[in-house]
Amino acid sequence: MSAVMLALAPAPIRGAVATPGAVVHHGRGAAPDVLESLLMTAVPAPRVRSPAARSLLALGLALALLAGCASPLGVAPMDPREVRRELTANVLSSGEPSIQTVWELNRLGLGEAFQRDPVGTLARMHESLGNPPDRDRLFALAELSFLHAEQSGDRSYFLASAVYAYSFVWLRGFEGYVIAVDPRISLARELYNNGLTEGMKAPHGNDVLLPDGSLPLPFGTLEVTLDRASLRWGDYQLVRFQAAADLGVWGLRDRYRTSGVGAPLVASVEPANESMSAQSRRVLPHVKVPVTAFLRMDSPHADLVQRRVHARLELYPADVSETVHMPVGEVPLEIEWTTALAYSLSASRFTDVELLGFRGGDVTRALGLERLPDGLSMLEPHRRGRIPVVFVHGTASSPARWAEMVNELMSIRRIRESYEFWFFLYNTGNPIAYSGALLREALQNAVHDLDPEGTDLEMRKMVVIGHSQGGLLTKLTAVHSGNRFWELVSDQPFEEATLSPKVRDILRRSLFFEPLPFVHRLVFIATPHHGSYLATWRISAIGRWLVNIPGQVASLGPELLALPTSESRAKRRLRRIPSSVDNMTPGNPFLETLASLPLADGVTAHSIIPVEGDGPVEDGNDGVVEYKSAHIPGVESEKIVHSPHSTQGEPETILEVRRILLENLEPAH
Repeated sequence: MSAVMLALAPAPIRGAVATPGAVVHHGRGAAPDVLESLLMTAVPAPRVRSPAARSLLALGLALALLAGCASPLGVAPMDPREVRRELTANVLSSGEPSIQTVWELNRLGLGEAFQRDPVGTLARMHESLGNPPDRDRLFALAELSFLHAEQSGDRSYFLASAVYAYSFVWLRGFEGYVIAVDPRISLARELYNNGLTEGMKAPHGNDVLLPDGSLPLPFGTLEVTLDRASLRWGDYQLVRFQAAADLGVWGLRDRYRTSGVGAPLVASVEPANESMSAQSRRVLPHVKVPVTAFLRMDSPHADLVQRRVHARLELYPADVSETVHMPVGEVPLEIEWTTALAYSLSASRFTDVELLGFRGGDVTRALGLERLPDGLSMLEPHRRGRIPVVFVHGTASSPARWAEMVNELMSIRRIRESYEFWFFLYNTGNPIAYSGALLREALQNAVHDLDPEGTDLEMRKMVVIGHSQGGLLTKLTAVHSGNRFWELVSDQPFEEATLSPKVRDILRRSLFFEPLPFVHRLVFIATPHHGSYLATWRISAIGRWLVNIPGQVASLGPELLALPTSESRAKRRLRRIPSSVDNMTPGNPFLETLASLPLADGVTAHSIIPVEGDGPVEDGNDGVVEYKSAHIPGVESEKIVHSPHSTQGEPETILEVRRILLENLEPAH
């Protein structure tokens, strides 16, 4: 039964409202029928003319009271949880008006009227708002309009709820201490957010249609001007808006939303120009953007009286602003982070090509990422002053495997304001040196394009995080290799070797490494620095059968075979182009050489090593990599986490990455 009860109801809830002449029973227990019929009637008592008649009536009433053995007033023990539910219930949580709204209806004597004629009652309440509006009435109108919109399906009442709620929250003189203690402020904000979202929805589905023009309100019109400039997002146009609250999310532990004002939406994008700036070119084509719609009303109180509310609809992409400016200062916006992230990574179909990438297929073409030929992508346009965090996935994996970690990191405001997240996609069956060269070149291209003058100091604090094989690629961004890798191939100096220009170029890029000057910190996660114990000769043979080395890499073979070299076992093993599985076999000369190379001066590294079971860590493994292989000297920190090999989404691992990123923001001592 609704919280707004008729006075004649046998068991009124919260604040029952009686018609004139009735007596209201405010207790929860019902009086006996005879007493109820006497005390709860709305029929006027007959006129009593004689003292004798009056005495008989008084005696009758007294006998009735004695017969009922109950008082019309009283208190009784009650479950505290029920009391809390009654005191805190509202139209959003329970589908019933809050106790504050019931009080207002009671004061106006409109409880029964609202039950019978909600449209007429809301109109009467609007008429009696006053100028300036009565704030208690504004709140009741906001909540009751939302309730009626839900019950009737009339979307104009959702918009009316948003207008009333906005007016209530920003009522002049009411922003001060009351905001801190009045529970209606939080509920009014939610009514504004939800009323705006529901009021803008298309008749079917969860698409939101941004208004620009005149909309009907129950008491007049809402004149909306859409801020079209706010539809731009870098070199993209925001299109097709969906209500974030109507989208389910799976595959992530937590769904994060920043509380504030506005309607949280998820927007698709399309290029606004034929040519794109470097800042926008690397954004994933199917990215979804968390956006907040804010309906600004400069004079809602006067407009309510005039029945013509003027408003401006503004859009705020989350990476552009997390607050909206109001007369009282910067006010937080309501933002749905997790929904947009999950939508972006699932729409990009990364997981569909994980095996294809391991087998040497063209993942770029398969995903329609031709404009990202070097494999480096971003979730949002680059903005100067933010530090890149580059995620490098492991074997038969993809950027989608970082979703849990990115979701958790984005929940920390300092991290999302200070960093931006980049993803490197590569064919994981290729030789590690070749993939490492591609990573280095992609990062060099991005830094050159985004900061050609070299003036963005934050760009020079890049953090590269690699999981498993990705950790080996990560290390190749911060080492001096000299001739060490080339010496595994030939005794002849590289410049004297007889090679075609194409082969010489590939070998120069893949076997000679210098530290990238902008890479500041590395994080190795489950990285097989000394190989994976699963990469035995049998597993390696299966891997070689699965992996198809790309043509331009495979073409190196004939020319390498012609190079003069000794017949040492180590060099014979590299006469055939190795796959990544070969490279990660314990004892592989390339792997051992890479493990022996120290990190460049000024580069800080951290190891996160998963170990399963409860035995000694030194003898443990994660099911793929042994601790002894993942452990290397010279790192700033080493964190052991109890997890299997795919540890990117484990809480312990994420907390350690979070710690490292926050530490990276501290001034150097």
